[in-house]
Amino acid sequence: MSLKLGDEFPNFNLKTTAGEFQLHQWLGDKWGILFSHPADYTPVCTTELSRAAKLAPEFAKRNTKLIGLSCDVVENHHGWIKDIQAFGGPNVECSGSICKLVLPAEFPFPIIDDSDRKLAKHLGMIDPDEFDTKGLPLTARAVFIIGPDKKLKASLLYPATTGRNFDELLRLLDSLQLATRLPIATPADWKVGDKVMVPPNVKDEDVKKYFPQGVQIKNDLPSGKGYIRMAQV
Repeated sequence: MSLKLGDEFPNFNLKTTAGEFQLHQWLGDKWGILFSHPADYTPVCTTELSRAAKLAPEFAKRNTKLIGLSCDVVENHHGWIKDIQAFGGPNVECSGSICKLVLPAEFPFPIIDDSDRKLAKHLGMIDPDEFDTKGLPLTARAVFIIGPDKKLKASLLYPATTGRNFDELLRLLDSLQLATRLPIATPADWKVGDKVMVPPNVKDEDVKKYFPQGVQIKNDLPSGKGYIRMAQV
């Protein structure tokens, strides 16, 4: 299956470290990020899930749920989670003037059991160059961002050899969510607080409505066309 932007994301029945459920029902009215990793107890994947766990509160602030996936069974996931938490280091918990370092009691998101490779094949996440010790294909490092309407808003696909940047996923999510509220686009390297771009197809009356503070038009391009319009939101 080849999912395109705007397609409804399949409502899989999932077996996970947090129990069994249907994806759409679990998401509810929230955004979702499903990301796959090649295998449990592997080095790059451990760094990725550790970073995702550290950033889980930031995703939660953005009304977004995280869910991982690999071609291993739930029992493996539970054991691996202990390594992920240990690798990420302890949290600091304080009571009055006394502080101590403790490992988090719970992992902040579920990990899907895809040991039959059903989801990986359905979503086109198989890495043709990576295999496990039994010679079975592993999943690539895929990312799917799903909107509250259950439609695919963005997707990324990395090879098994390259770990992902979860700060970039936050930046991408910020851009997607802002674009659902305002008729804007975000320029290269944009981050929250930077100026946004007002696309040429936004009518003048809508510019006044959504950007009452006005827009800046770059008129000194060689073409003389004023299609670059910037605004602060």
